[in-house]
Amino acid sequence: MSTVLILGFDPHAVPGMDGDGMRAVLDAELARFAEHGLDAAMTLVAPDGTAEPAITAALADRDWDVVVIGGGIRKPEPALPFFELVVNLVRRHAPQAAVAFNTSGADSVEAAQRWL
Repeated sequence: MSTVLILGFDPHAVPGMDGDGMRAVLDAELARFAEHGLDAAMTLVAPDGTAEPAITAALADRDWDVVVIGGGIRKPEPALPFFELVVNLVRRHAPQAAVAFNTSGADSVEAAQRWL
């Protein structure tokens, strides 16, 4: 079974976001991975000093086939240094994994499938 790790911001840590609503979308997407026969896990982080150790631990948890980096990390220009950190953590701690990017919290399955 292919393994996929989804990395994203915790929607409860993003000011102005409907944390509960977005979390429901993310949980539904995680359930879709199982429907497609994919072993997936999600690590959601706050954009602070706790993010790097949490991401590093998730990357070291097992061998991942694909790591999907969410749009919340990738899209907003002020998050560019954080996005670079995440990409380099993946490169360092899961060098065998393909890197994929979703366009929303609801298409991570398709992003991962492009690389499986």
